[in-house]
Amino acid sequence: MQRIRKGDEIIVIAGRDKGKRGTVLRRVDDEHVVVEGVNRVKKHQRPNPMKGVTGGIVDKDMPIDVSNVALFNPGTKKGDRVGFKILGDGRKVRVFKSNGEQVDA
Repeated sequence: MQRIRKGDEIIVIAGRDKGKRGTVLRRVDDEHVVVEGVNRVKKHQRPNPMKGVTGGIVDKDMPIDVSNVALFNPGTKKGDRVGFKILGDGRKVRVFKSNGEQVDA
């Protein structure tokens, strides 16, 4: 089970974009995620009339390592570590380490 999943709200804890908040758009692999508005770079795009792509300079979100992000805890308004807990009915859920609340309702 992954600690950070697609759709989670995260906060960047290290690097050039430290302090920024965003939503996870996708997981690239086990150790990288693409976050909306974080690690944005300018890409020089060539026009491709076959695909209908216009040329120019476009902004693109690049992957960031999961060690540089933390799940945003709305209760404390800070980034928090994530642990796992098995409920009485046998389900495995994610919980915040600071206050023990469930991540997914």
